[in-house]
Amino acid sequence: MLRNLSLLGLVVLMSGCSTYTVQRYSVKADNVVAYRDSQKKFNVAPFSSKQAAQTEIMCRGVGPIKTPDNQTFADYVSGAVKDELKLAGAYDAQSPLVLSGVLDEVKFDSMAGLWTLSLTMSSSNGNSATKQELYKYTSSFYGETACNQTAQAFMPAVQNLLAQFANDAKLK
Repeated sequence: MLRNLSLLGLVVLMSGCSTYTVQRYSVKADNVVAYRDSQKKFNVAPFSSKQAAQTEIMCRGVGPIKTPDNQTFADYVSGAVKDELKLAGAYDAQSPLVLSGVLDEVKFDSMAGLWTLSLTMSSSNGNSATKQELYKYTSSFYGETACNQTAQAFMPAVQNLLAQFANDAKLK
């Protein structure tokens, strides 16, 4: 009996949940070109989110999908915008043209293989726009695989979302 309880305890300890961290943001070349072509300089204000300070989303009870460095999803997107502007030579912390944003929605369906992202970005020029990205990716019935694929799909979903803004002339 003691042996069975010991084995059960060992199994419970070894079966802890996994954590799935999304990749650090990597700029999308087309977005960089769009900002470079505008020939304007931008500053980026901190972004906020309708889901306050969300740094992780639970995936199938297997473990959370987390952002790198425990940043919020809104900070991840804000940092992505900054990175693209910097690489395009279009970022200036002193620029009067300031982009700000509200991450309206960030969710996924790991069974269907779908990230849903919605962002409202505003410019200090008085214009704003709301864009949504429905990013499809290959998922799996198996929870461990599906959650890993979900985490890996977040960064390209953000790239596609930001492409919609990089090409929106009214924010420039």
